[in-house]
Amino acid sequence: ATDADEGLYGYVKYSLKKITERASRIFHLDSETGAITLLRSLDFEEGDSYELEVQARDGGQLFDTAKVAITLTDINDNPPVISLRSALSEISEDAPSGTVVALLHVHDRDSGANGEVRCSLDGNVPFRLESSHGSYYSVVTARELDREQVAEYNVTVRAADGGSPALQSSAVLALRVLDVNDNAPVFAEERYSARLAENNAAGALVLTVRATDADWGQNARVRYRLAEGRVRGAPLSSYVSVQAETGALYALRSFDYEQLRELQLWVRAEDGGAPALSSNVSVRLLIVDENDNAPQVLYPPPGAAAGSGAAWSGVELAPRRSEAGALVAKVVAVDADAGQNAWLSYELAKATEPGLFRVGLHSGEVRTARSPLARDAARQSLVVLVKDHGRPALSATATLSVVLAESVAELLAELGSAADEAAAPGEPAAGLTRWLVLAVAAVSCLFVAFLLLLLALRLRRWHRQQLLPADSGALRGVPVSHFVGIDGVRAFLQSYSHDVSLTADSRKSQLRFSAASCCDTLPARPPPDEPAPLLGDEDPAAALPASSAPPSVSFSHQILSAMLSFDAPLPFPRRVLCLA
Repeated sequence: ATDADEGLYGYVKYSLKKITERASRIFHLDSETGAITLLRSLDFEEGDSYELEVQARDGGQLFDTAKVAITLTDINDNPPVISLRSALSEISEDAPSGTVVALLHVHDRDSGANGEVRCSLDGNVPFRLESSHGSYYSVVTARELDREQVAEYNVTVRAADGGSPALQSSAVLALRVLDVNDNAPVFAEERYSARLAENNAAGALVLTVRATDADWGQNARVRYRLAEGRVRGAPLSSYVSVQAETGALYALRSFDYEQLRELQLWVRAEDGGAPALSSNVSVRLLIVDENDNAPQVLYPPPGAAAGSGAAWSGVELAPRRSEAGALVAKVVAVDADAGQNAWLSYELAKATEPGLFRVGLHSGEVRTARSPLARDAARQSLVVLVKDHGRPALSATATLSVVLAESVAELLAELGSAADEAAAPGEPAAGLTRWLVLAVAAVSCLFVAFLLLLLALRLRRWHRQQLLPADSGALRGVPVSHFVGIDGVRAFLQSYSHDVSLTADSRKSQLRFSAASCCDTLPARPPPDEPAPLLGDEDPAAALPASSAPPSVSFSHQILSAMLSFDAPLPFPRRVLCLA
């Protein structure tokens, strides 16, 4: 302001006549120069315009006033502000899509384009922003959640204004996903198998199954139990048990490979959710064989031992004219074990005449190692040792009795002497001969009786053929084959002449030869249109030489010789069973 006066009347001072309290904190007026300065930075958001009334006064107290209008121009100096009005800290993983997680408000103090705000979510999260009522936004689930994949989320909400350059701000929403029981237990292996040696101790640990549950807390607590089943008619729970907390499988009894070789069972894992979820796994328990069974000799039978001094209950025959390598007998043994524990080998442990016989290592066949000599004893006792290949190896012995003989007469004499030696002290040896004579006489009587029966049947058949036409083939509708003819008697006689055995005990004995030792006593079956003779034209007894049996049994001996080709050499091998 200017003043036309001079001196004191022309000196002008300035002052603010009317000012608001807010403006007084912002503006300052210099009383000498009239300069208006800022006490602090202006903020467009506090006000975009100001009006000041300035008074100029001279020394004569004359004054003048003027109004000063100040207008502010906005710049983008304020970032957007995000404020959470409500937010969840936990959400269930089975919450449906569209569930509201948080409600927030976004604003910018700038104006125009500087105050326009855009909001977004950072990262690939299963949430989305929905705008509602202008500057309000809601955060909702975009899809179903899976706690087993992501248990917690830090959702970043970012807001940016439209200024240049744009200013932005962000807010983080922490969200924990609550578990639901949506996962069943899963076993570490698709199937389990274990090997357990037999004869195990009861309560032995077999194996441990393990299952995990992807859920959390009680929903992930797994307990184990056996699925119901039966083994050999007994409950499965009587064989094995499983520890509910650890999944350890224990054997409740001692297993025997020979009775049970494999055990199939199912183990169930169940979580603690409501409702509970479960899964099953197959467990295969293989029982491993141990060498706990010694070889068992099937032949010769256990009672066929001649070393005890009793009558021989099993005799193998070998002709004295046998060549080296001739088969004498075969020891048959089995082992209840399996694998290597059941592999058997045979060896000759003891023999009356060493070097005369040998035993096949794996076959058990007893053969002559050389031809028998005249000096070799007629009675030979062999002890065969049978061993398995287990560790340690188990063994058994078999005793064979072999008689070197060329004819039944020699055999009878040898066995008779053996029975005499086995008789009790003071008992006469003639007792055996007496019983042999009675046995041969009885057999002879039976033979004669059946010859008479054969003749009667033959005559009856011939009489019927005379009464009926030759081509009828039947009597009143009954086929001729329904009648007993010569063939039936012949079959009996053949069986009679073949199935004979010899025993040699002190008093109770019966004579019996093997089926392969005799020939048929009747000729071959004749054609249907020719009558069959009862016996051959030749008397077989007349063609035989005199018997070499003792005189006390000469009659029975001659009849038996005529039936069985007594002095003919025995075909090899020949076996005689002597039953006590």
